Amino acid sequence: MIIMKKDATPEQVQHVVDEVAKVGLRTDVSRGAYLTIIGLIGDETKADFTHLAALPGVKEARMIEAPYKLINREYSSAYGETGTRVVKIGDVELGGDEPVFIAGPCAVENHDDLFRIAEKCRAAGAQILRGGVFKPRSSVHSFQGLGSAGTEEAIEALTWLRDAGREFGMPVVTEVRGEAQVDLVSHYVDMIQIGARNMYDQDLLQTAARKKLPVMFKRHFGASIEEFLCFSEYIAAEGNKDIILCERGIVPLGKGKNFTRYMLDLAAVPVIQKETYLPIIVDPSHATGRRDLIRSMSLASIAAGAAGLMIEVHDRPEEARCDAAQMIQPSELKDIIDSARQLRKIAVK
Repeated sequence: MIIMKKDATPEQVQHVVDEVAKVGLRTDVSRGAYLTIIGLIGDETKADFTHLAALPGVKEARMIEAPYKLINREYSSAYGETGTRVVKIGDVELGGDEPVFIAGPCAVENHDDLFRIAEKCRAAGAQILRGGVFKPRSSVHSFQGLGSAGTEEAIEALTWLRDAGREFGMPVVTEVRGEAQVDLVSHYVDMIQIGARNMYDQDLLQTAARKKLPVMFKRHFGASIEEFLCFSEYIAAEGNKDIILCERGIVPLGKGKNFTRYMLDLAAVPVIQKETYLPIIVDPSHATGRRDLIRSMSLASIAAGAAGLMIEVHDRPEEARCDAAQMIQPSELKDIIDSARQLRKIAVK
């Protein structure tokens, strides 16, 4: 990063940006209350830091050691931004003092079920409505959602999701499985979700980021924390730092019976908070795959410092076409939300 002097002029800042562009790199210009910081995007070995440090208005040219530079705390703190970034999804602010709760069915299956569940989730205290229109599934024979991008079924499902959110005062989020769905989905939702299976899809991350909507980015079940942060950098590098990271469990090591769907890595929450200013939430539904564990893991996540939770909810889970075993009742959601809010007051100083 290139740290400009306090009295650096806009012309001097632009001159540095132009010099960086000459070697084929892009820049991220962040202006704080006292300093302007220019982050370099791309292969920084192409840049001559001695030359850049000598340009008019430049105070210092410093290398950030972590491979995730734009979301690194060192970068943000250099221009005065501390704490956690608050991301606005519709009228909901995520990353502040109060935890945010995202809830809804695993999949959007029909109009009546979605509206009924959305109303109950809102009454339970959830602020954001989730619902999968395009479902990435391990088996080709499993329910895949209500259609491919552009089909009448998919547009109808997205319309239901948007309208349910509007009726009950909840911003909405759904997952995109590929680049072809981004344009369509962005017209209906307040936040785009990149699922675990697509964490490594650089083209999808960049395409979604360019829509300038908040992006919920889920950790791949085989990814290290460093990989997770490195790939979130692809979103930030497109000029979109409204990123919500989501821990949803990793594949456990060892042989023998697995009692949960994945292993919920709660240590990732405080570790990531030390590395980046981006807010991180937890998805205990996919991590455990068991409704009897959702409450305990939800509260453990809040105690670990998570900025919120994403929980799958259905009032008739036995009728759900996917992930019925991990969906809780709206009454259970209310208990979790009420308890989590009380716990936050104790756990976070």
